[in-house]
Amino acid sequence: MAEAPDLSTRLRAAGLRVTSQRLLLHAALLDLGHHATADEVMSAAAPRLPGLSLPTVYATLELLARLGLVQRVAVGAGAVRWDPGPEPHAHFSCTGCGALTDVPGVADAGLLERAAQRAGLTVDAVDVVLRGRCAACVQNG
Repeated sequence: MAEAPDLSTRLRAAGLRVTSQRLLLHAALLDLGHHATADEVMSAAAPRLPGLSLPTVYATLELLARLGLVQRVAVGAGAVRWDPGPEPHAHFSCTGCGALTDVPGVADAGLLERAAQRAGLTVDAVDVVLRGRCAACVQNG
């Protein structure tokens, strides 16, 4: 099982139990190695977790995001993907094929947050998602 070295530590530090379900769901997302949907994570983990339910998968992924171990990426009307890379970065969502990819480099979330605060807004999170068409979609017309 591919477990992030600090998963157990982060759970305990937050006063949460380290459960095989949490460990396996996190490992399933890491093993998928891409911006996965909750359904994909469930399919990957289900053989090792009989009786697993989709609400449990969502709750666990939300918990892992709150702990800073994964990123929740909203890419459109109701579409959510889960990024196994917790480090801050932007994403590109192709409006043609739906592909979601990491954008190299760091988006300055602090700059965006400060600008919003100067406008009197309270920021809960900063997500940078660029939208457009990937090279393959542009080439295919």
